[in-house]
Amino acid sequence: MTTKIAIVGATGETGGSIVDGLLGSESQFEITALVRPSSVEKPATITLKERGIKIVPIDLGGNHDELVAALEGIDTVISAIHFQSLDDEIPLSNAAKRAGVKRYVPCFFATIAPRGVMGIRDRKEEILDHIQRIYLPYTVIDIGWWYQLTLPRVPSGKLDGSLVFPNNNIIAGGNNPSALTDVRDIGKYVAAIVSDPRTINKRVLAYSELKTQNEIHKLVEKVIGEKPEHTSMSKEQLDEQLAPFKSSKEHSQMRGIYEYWMSWGVRGDNTPENAVYLGYVLAKDLYPSLQGRSLEEFIQDAAEGRVKKVYQH
Repeated sequence: MTTKIAIVGATGETGGSIVDGLLGSESQFEITALVRPSSVEKPATITLKERGIKIVPIDLGGNHDELVAALEGIDTVISAIHFQSLDDEIPLSNAAKRAGVKRYVPCFFATIAPRGVMGIRDRKEEILDHIQRIYLPYTVIDIGWWYQLTLPRVPSGKLDGSLVFPNNNIIAGGNNPSALTDVRDIGKYVAAIVSDPRTINKRVLAYSELKTQNEIHKLVEKVIGEKPEHTSMSKEQLDEQLAPFKSSKEHSQMRGIYEYWMSWGVRGDNTPENAVYLGYVLAKDLYPSLQGRSLEEFIQDAAEGRVKKVYQH
């Protein structure tokens, strides 16, 4: 049986991985990409069409009836929307409810944290509150911190071609474990989760490795043969970096990065144990045979130029 899926954000990093995962899955999916009318002729959208994906130009904040019509007959809506457009999930979820969508996957796809730690996370939780108020069936999927944002530079620059944000900071001693995933593996996790009736109205953490920063630096040295230079970053230093943002509700990229570092680096939020405490089920328990790439394999791929920098669209 073919599942009809509509994706928002199909040309982004997460959305692109989801498309790859759905197309490569043994399950049968018919995929529709909801795109801004201004993006229909962009190369990334044309590439989606060439891969057999139906393109529907739609303004999420526009005519409600048109959005409902675009979702008629869709089984699952997956949002991989840009973080600065999260508010568009309110009309999107309303339209999904009216259209009879059977599962809505809001744009979480990040690290584990309770409320009150990260501004972006809190906004996502508010959107989930809305989804639950309208009794729309949902599945929350978080995937931890990306491998692509994890590695430090090495002195030779051997990893530079794969790193858009090299992270040589060792945060708060570097001993807090954090759940990690290769962006390229997000899609295959999503394909399994949205095919599973057990995950309706559940939160799922799908991740590949659990590593501390110190373990990551040692693994880089083992694979590359060079010791990364590191700088120490304390909680107090992070507090100073975050101070200018405290009086603002604006969700900037730098604020987001600092809040992530505070959450997984200082507080140690991003672990499977904390996820279970917060009500998550683990993909590793649901699908024991489903394995993502190891961090060691990723480092080798990066050293040999097989990993693309993220955010290069």
